[in-house]
Amino acid sequence: MGTVDEYLESLDPDDRAVVSHVFDVVRSELPDVEQGKSYGMPALLYRGKALIAVMRTKKHIGVYPFSGRVPEVVADGLPDAERATFEHDKGTIRFQPDRPLPDATIRAIVAARVAEIEDPTLRKR
Repeated sequence: MGTVDEYLESLDPDDRAVVSHVFDVVRSELPDVEQGKSYGMPALLYRGKALIAVMRTKKHIGVYPFSGRVPEVVADGLPDAERATFEHDKGTIRFQPDRPLPDATIRAIVAARVAEIEDPTLRKR
């Protein structure tokens, strides 16, 4: 798997639009992110650290914030209506392409992960 742009080109148009939108929201929040790889996935990097990957799987689209803490923190901070748009486990957030994540949720994921990158002690809390 190559860079984010290469990965996006490999997706069918409908999935590409949904996955690309997540990356676009991240880039609008942090214009200085770079493309790279982490755990074999095309990812956006912030200050050289893995920030987020978004991948199409057979059953869903997965958002990987490279943190076991971030999905729970984000879910706990959202209104019930927004929280109902996705499922989460340690290290992943899953949603269906026909019910994409709200931009506010994507921004919350980015903010929580950036906070961890800037203060690594948050990962241990």
